[in-house]
Amino acid sequence: MEKQGYQYPSDEEAKALIIDIGKRIYARGFVAANDGNISCRVAKDEIWVTATNISKGFMTEKNLVKINLDGEILEGVEKPSSETKMHLRVYQESEDLNGVVHTHPMHATAFACAGLPLDSRFLPEGIVQLGKVPCIPFAMPGTEDVPNSIAPYVNKYNAVLLGNHGALTWGDSLVQAWMRMETVEYLAHITVINKYILKKYNDFTDEEIDILLGARSSFGIRGGSRPS
Repeated sequence: MEKQGYQYPSDEEAKALIIDIGKRIYARGFVAANDGNISCRVAKDEIWVTATNISKGFMTEKNLVKINLDGEILEGVEKPSSETKMHLRVYQESEDLNGVVHTHPMHATAFACAGLPLDSRFLPEGIVQLGKVPCIPFAMPGTEDVPNSIAPYVNKYNAVLLGNHGALTWGDSLVQAWMRMETVEYLAHITVINKYILKKYNDFTDEEIDILLGARSSFGIRGGSRPS
């Protein structure tokens, strides 16, 4: 199905992509045990999402559930992730977003547990792909407080840190959402090294940041804020 020039993935394509990204998340150590969740939009009002209580490294198609944006199950035999509300809210906030990834990568989660944003001015990839990644206050997982807390950020940023929890990214496609998650963790890791271990870094000037932000469109990147 096509949406204003964008071709939604088929059900089979979406399921295969979620399973593949689940294996990548698990292999990279971005989740432990059954943590994390992934979703992909296949129609304006339909998404596939990972089921609850399943390791992302061992998923099969039976561990995926198709639901509409009201949370009603359309296909699948298992229960959707308890954090599906968070995914649904992202899609409800923007029809242009078609993939969401939630994980607990070590360095990014450490920032989330400290209540610190990722707001560095010295890594080009972080500036172009993300800009500032705010840390939002803790909300109890599985409750309506989580989607309510992220809603104001969806159309202003490309990722957020969830206070005392982990990271959440979204994108025009599920692949873009996953790549943003990789960049979030890479930026967090580099920030730890430069700011807290080496205690030395060379910030870009405002003019250099303007040039980097201007390159976003050439990479097909919409949205994202400016680092402080």
